[in-house]
Amino acid sequence: MATDEPAPAAWEAGYAAALDTAERLLGFRLERFLGTTPDEPANGADFKRIATVHAFGDVWPRTEHLETPTRALTSVAIAAALGVGEPLRGQLRIALNVGATKEAIAEVFLQVAVYAGVARAFEGYQIATEVFAERTES
Repeated sequence: MATDEPAPAAWEAGYAAALDTAERLLGFRLERFLGTTPDEPANGADFKRIATVHAFGDVWPRTEHLETPTRALTSVAIAAALGVGEPLRGQLRIALNVGATKEAIAEVFLQVAVYAGVARAFEGYQIATEVFAERTES
């Protein structure tokens, strides 16, 4: 009987590779954010694993047509435009870790201001200044 599900060993290898990519980009391991709580449904862990593999296993490694620093700045713009604070924090860390400058990030927020609104851009830029400060302190 054929199945569309990946073999468990292949799935585990893909998940491990995605976690390694996330660590390389973020500068820390994601496992601490991927644990489950007693209040979550049984398939909550599946959601976290699938999302991690999709983002860090399928999309971030694609560098043939979009280089990692460009993908990182694009992700900053998307997270800022959506107004999602914690994901924006992570995307800012990735952007800085892959070589984006603070000045380039400030330019991204100019684009966000024009196309998503000044208030949203200011809110996101405040998070950016906090991430910049983290890097100065460490």
